[in-house]
Amino acid sequence: MRETTIECRLAGPEDWNAIWPIVSAVISGGDTYTYPPDINEVDARSAWMLDGQSRAATYVAVADGTVLGTAHLKPNQPGLGDHVANAGWMVAPSAAGRGIGRALADHVIAEARRFGFEAMQFNAVVATNTRAIGLWESMGFAIVGTVPNAFRHSAKGLVPVHIMYRDLTEAEST
Repeated sequence: MRETTIECRLAGPEDWNAIWPIVSAVISGGDTYTYPPDINEVDARSAWMLDGQSRAATYVAVADGTVLGTAHLKPNQPGLGDHVANAGWMVAPSAAGRGIGRALADHVIAEARRFGFEAMQFNAVVATNTRAIGLWESMGFAIVGTVPNAFRHSAKGLVPVHIMYRDLTEAEST
């Protein structure tokens, strides 16, 4: 089996038609993101596509000419909290396990550093999303808090969410 090269790059408006099926598939599952599972395309685009200004941007991961994943990066809070980044990742279900999430994570963490963020925080990592938690922990993130019953999982009912954090000023741990 040949190694597939994954290119991560800034997304443009022309990428939305390839991003939307990924966003729709991931969100409609109701098991990893707090967005409403029946979110419409207009609202999803508004929430996911960031303009590349003010240290906020959306990215895509492309392999063999196909968009297989997307991520976005932004300040976690405005003003006095804007030195901490927040980010989200989505990988096409058909591409799970191919390194797309890790490639995007490496790229987005590098971009966060380039933008001058000092840390990255995830506010709501669903506790049942063990694949994501494993990835983040392998990349130096730690669970710094857990909020009980904060997510209405489509199949499991109320489940906790974790707050995960990583200092970006330390040397690379990936």
